[in-house]
Amino acid sequence: MEQHAVDQLKAIAKINRTYPSSEMSRTERLERWAEILERDPDRSLNTLRETEYQPADLRAAMRDDGTAISVAFADPLLREAGLENDTYGEAKRFFELTDWQLHRLVCFCHFGGRVSAGTIAHHVRLMSARESNGIIARMFAFFGR
Repeated sequence: MEQHAVDQLKAIAKINRTYPSSEMSRTERLERWAEILERDPDRSLNTLRETEYQPADLRAAMRDDGTAISVAFADPLLREAGLENDTYGEAKRFFELTDWQLHRLVCFCHFGGRVSAGTIAHHVRLMSARESNGIIARMFAFFGR
């Protein structure tokens, strides 16, 4: 096996010194989002209006300050893991959610204009638990840990 100095390797390959720490599974990303929301469960968050009625390109660009998505984007670990901004489309991509799932988390029609961070954390945990398909995981997510 040949050994090379990092400077030599940089000339022929992209070096990522944080690997694998910046790699997070979908479940880990969702759990991290729930954790940061739970830090201030009574925090009042804005919702997005009528996400289901917007054309795909406009829906993808939707954002607002003080939403559950902007809370996620404020977290340095999620940004390091690849969250690029606080738009609906980026949250959908990064957390690997369907439009229906993300709509359930951020849309006005489910919560009104404001919703508590704790409520959203609960729903994020339920989505994360469904990923594991285990009844015990779902029970923990539903009843709390």
